[in-house]
Amino acid sequence: VVSSGAALLLSMSARDTIPIIDLGPYLAGEPGALQHAAQQLRHALTEIGFYFIVNHGIPAALIRGAFEQAARFHAQPLDEKMKIRIDKHNVGYLPMKGDTLRTSVVQTVTKPNLNEALFIARDLPADHPDVVADKRFRSANRWPADLPGFRDSVMGYCDAMERLVQRLVRLYAAALDLPPAWFDTAFEDFQYKLRMTHYPPQPEATPEDEFGIAPHTDTSFLTVLAPNEVPGLAIRRRNGEWLDAPAIPDAFVVNGGQLLLRWTNDRFVSTLHRVANP
Repeated sequence: VVSSGAALLLSMSARDTIPIIDLGPYLAGEPGALQHAAQQLRHALTEIGFYFIVNHGIPAALIRGAFEQAARFHAQPLDEKMKIRIDKHNVGYLPMKGDTLRTSVVQTVTKPNLNEALFIARDLPADHPDVVADKRFRSANRWPADLPGFRDSVMGYCDAMERLVQRLVRLYAAALDLPPAWFDTAFEDFQYKLRMTHYPPQPEATPEDEFGIAPHTDTSFLTVLAPNEVPGLAIRRRNGEWLDAPAIPDAFVVNGGQLLLRWTNDRFVSTLHRVANP
């Protein structure tokens, strides 16, 4: 159900806000719903690069459980987290202020990102051919040793999100005037990363070049951000102004990345965004 706040957001100028797409009719298989949602998606990804999805079918308990597991992990002592420090496959723990984003095209960034994160990939077994061959970005995950139930809970969330993305990419195909199944093969065994991020509160007088994550575009086909009660995401409009994304209950935020931009011959945009924790 779209909240009253979301309805108010919809009444604003289409170019000044982030669209909200109701997936309920499409996921229920209602006649014409795929085409309607695809039309909304086309607008979102040609004009703004971000959109919300509601009635997406992901249980609130599953989302809440993923946040609880992230909190469990980050509550551990630093030396425990460092046992699975991030590796060349971008899997594992990135410590607080562990990276500095120097590729921003709109900001001179001099300070490291104010966050810590655990990166989880598709959970490949140790005997998988790609793992054995040490193929880049196709490694086995690095799991914390002393958090019972952590792996099962996190992978339950990942599996549900994977199924949702496989439904979403059919809308992308239809929005590009392609057969709905156009992307299906590419997303049968696709690589993904779950980033379980902890952003500490930032003081009100935060310097202009200190961010949770500095202004950037994603490298992916798409990114799906879980519903969060705390706002902090901002996206850059075409005129250079920053738009704060509201926190809408139960709504995922989705954005396009550089792979989507390239794959669609620049038809769908990859929008600059940043994060600061108020």
